[in-house]
Amino acid sequence: MAKPITIAISGAAGQLGYNLGFRLAARSWRGNAIRLQLLELPGKMAELAGVAMELDDGAYDLLSSVDIYDSPMAAFRDANVVVLVGAHPRTVGMERADLLSANGRIFASHGQAIEQAAASDVHVLVGGNPVNSNALVVAAHAPRVPKYRINALLRLDHNRAMHQLARHAGAPVNTVRRLTTWGNHSRTVYPDIFHASVGGRPAARFTQDRKWLAGDFIPTVANRGGEVLAARGYSSQGSAAQAILDHLRDWFNGTERGDWTSVGLWSRGEYGIPEGLICGFPAISGGSDWSIVDGLEIDPFSRTRIDASVRELVDERAQLQSLGLI
Repeated sequence: MAKPITIAISGAAGQLGYNLGFRLAARSWRGNAIRLQLLELPGKMAELAGVAMELDDGAYDLLSSVDIYDSPMAAFRDANVVVLVGAHPRTVGMERADLLSANGRIFASHGQAIEQAAASDVHVLVGGNPVNSNALVVAAHAPRVPKYRINALLRLDHNRAMHQLARHAGAPVNTVRRLTTWGNHSRTVYPDIFHASVGGRPAARFTQDRKWLAGDFIPTVANRGGEVLAARGYSSQGSAAQAILDHLRDWFNGTERGDWTSVGLWSRGEYGIPEGLICGFPAISGGSDWSIVDGLEIDPFSRTRIDASVRELVDERAQLQSLGLI
């Protein structure tokens, strides 16, 4: 068997990190064993030790080792994959600018540790909110890592949109193809079905029903996280863990032929999106790196919504710049 893959997870004792660790341990990583390097705050190390005990007790065939740390430098050392899900939560009365500032400092330190300690082939996935801006901060502080290897998690929005479209079409969710969630992982995210298909039929037939498209589908996807939070008192954890697994699977195993997924990627100006933003794009992978799907026609309905989400990303970048975080 080849050398084990080292996967580091920040916030590993939190609900999302807890869900994620066991799912990663239960899956083959291209047939390789994995090492888990788990990071938490110093005050949560007792909880993290309990997580490590449970992972050991799972007796997973392909889990080579579990190590716990309260230092990003130690946790990310020689990591091939870093999944950053530990983030400061938004509390009552906190403005978005305050959230950007609090998390910007966290992700700046993570970027510095990745820069200094991670493996030369490291791939970074940011799942802690606000994911696009946090990924931008990581990229600014880890300049040796190619920009396309620092991703923001848009797959949760993508999966939500797949389910809503499949349900509306009365078709299995695994028959949905070529759907895209553009922009920011926020209420401005735009789920685009104009190029999608369901069961081999163009999903564009549903775009003619603007009442469903604009009044039901788009707001349901955009507001789903808030609905989950209101219903269960916690943010989306199980579905976010699944989205991370789906993202990593497609990144390292490749997307299916004739299909693509949604990824928060560094913009080089594609589709008129300003260079240097990390934005949701349609993307394919051949088993290592992402490529943005090019040549898609963007109609005025979609353009308006993409532009609105991009404006939010531009505003967040300006706030990060004013704080000296990028």
